[in-house]
Amino acid sequence: MRHFYVILTFLILLGSCTSPSNNIQVSIAPSLSEELSDGRLLLIFSKDESTEPRFGVSDNVSTAQVFGMDFENYTPGEKLSFEPKSFGYPIESLDSLPDGDYWVQAYIIKYETFNRSDGHSVKLAMDQGEGRQWARTPGNIFSTPIKINLKKGGKIEFSIDQIIPPIEEKADTKYIKHIKIKSELLSKFWGRDMYIGAHVLLPEGFEENKNDHYPLMVFHGHFPNDFGGFRTIPPDPELGEDDYSARFGIYGYAKMEQQEAYDFYQKWISPDFKRFIAIEIQHANPFYDDSYAVNSENIGPYGDAITYELIPHIEKEFRGIGEGWARFLYGGSTGGWEALAVQVKYPDEYNGCFAACPDPIDFRAFTSVDIYSDENAYSQEGEFRKTLRPGHRNYLGHIDAMLKDMNHRELAIGGTKTRSGEQFDIWQAVYSPVGDDGYPKPIWDKYSGEIDPEVAAYWKENYDLRYIMERDWATLGPKLEGKVNIYCGDMDNYYLNNAVYLTEEFLEQTQNPYYNGEVAYGDRAEHCWNGDPTLPNYITRLRYNTMYLDKIEDRLKETAPNNFNQQNWTLTKN
Repeated sequence: MRHFYVILTFLILLGSCTSPSNNIQVSIAPSLSEELSDGRLLLIFSKDESTEPRFGVSDNVSTAQVFGMDFENYTPGEKLSFEPKSFGYPIESLDSLPDGDYWVQAYIIKYETFNRSDGHSVKLAMDQGEGRQWARTPGNIFSTPIKINLKKGGKIEFSIDQIIPPIEEKADTKYIKHIKIKSELLSKFWGRDMYIGAHVLLPEGFEENKNDHYPLMVFHGHFPNDFGGFRTIPPDPELGEDDYSARFGIYGYAKMEQQEAYDFYQKWISPDFKRFIAIEIQHANPFYDDSYAVNSENIGPYGDAITYELIPHIEKEFRGIGEGWARFLYGGSTGGWEALAVQVKYPDEYNGCFAACPDPIDFRAFTSVDIYSDENAYSQEGEFRKTLRPGHRNYLGHIDAMLKDMNHRELAIGGTKTRSGEQFDIWQAVYSPVGDDGYPKPIWDKYSGEIDPEVAAYWKENYDLRYIMERDWATLGPKLEGKVNIYCGDMDNYYLNNAVYLTEEFLEQTQNPYYNGEVAYGDRAEHCWNGDPTLPNYITRLRYNTMYLDKIEDRLKETAPNNFNQQNWTLTKN
């Protein structure tokens, strides 16, 4: 393992034992146990010595092995006994794990208690500035990985003596500012102070032109640790080009990213570039790295908090125009869904969305599941056999993960109460009603995949964006005319293009008014194609802040008031 690992007290007593199950005990260093009460204990096995086991759990065939169990009301000084029957991924039972050599790590995800305004008390993992990433959350504690020889019936003792340190806040620069505000709406819902924020990119000339006010571009997406893709210095000359990006199959991608970021800066400061404010929102929460930017029974009124608290605060602080015709939305994947959802949910507050590779926008194609007509999310079942549903593919259609496996990974990490901080759990947390226990009511049984039709009906009425637009087109259509633009690769890795096809069918038959937007597909393009057929994904994904400007310009020419300066996109207020 890495040379900086400290020595860990890790005893393995092997030999004859009457029980086929291992006896696993976990002790916690006194300095790390005082504030620990509730959480989830993970036991992670790996064959890869190049990285810590906690970073090896994935949907890939090369995933590490993880088992998880909840614990409550921990008393400092006591040992935690790991239940051998705890659920695991990809092997479900510890007893089924083959004997042999493994790198092993014990890891604790800490839970906090939230006494929500709806009367429910829930225990969840709180974001600590990292974007709700369980393996990197400051304050979570773990053991140093050690190599063991596993044998059935042996005794294993772990000593947890490591803690993830706090994250330093980003410093402001001339162009990038960092905003964090207490949300009254969210604080009331969660029963404690809750904050949302944003990284704000200011236009060239902001300090000099005190009377200029600017349009606002909202770049939705996963948790940003800073404003991405903006660099005021050339690429690092010492940076080599021998790094390999497995996602894109190319070398030298780090230098490409730096070059694109510097090129964007050069455009940003050029005299003929449009002037606007761009923001990336930080809205991590106890369930995920962002809220999906809508109101939710389980997560709270994030849609209202962002639209009516955060954005007005930013526009007041940095001279935004502050009117719906001067706000635009764009993003990809989660951000693509958010861009469309926010436009649909707040049609008067924004003047157009550009939704790239959006998460499922029609739940008849919820990835590869129709939640309304299918009985089971994980498989199609006949009289004599069943076929598992695919979860992830490449551009050739070759499948490398099944929906069952992807959900079982979350089940092992987070248990049955939607606490994994992963993809299917956040969809459930956002879209589902609150269950009797205060946690999201499952759309399907996390183990078996059996779909609950009542929950599916709730999802349909509240978050199926195609259905909502179709249901409410008589009143919603006039407010969305010219504002809806959707882009997706026709070989999206997560089958997201299928929901786009269904949504396009509806949009193309709209009348009074016709939707008058755009839906386009990238030939054989994977996740996350965002609308440019002339360039590869690995370039266009770095150009969100510039690639829709021509379309936004057309929109502003149609809708902006006469005193708006179409030449540089400013509105002068004395």
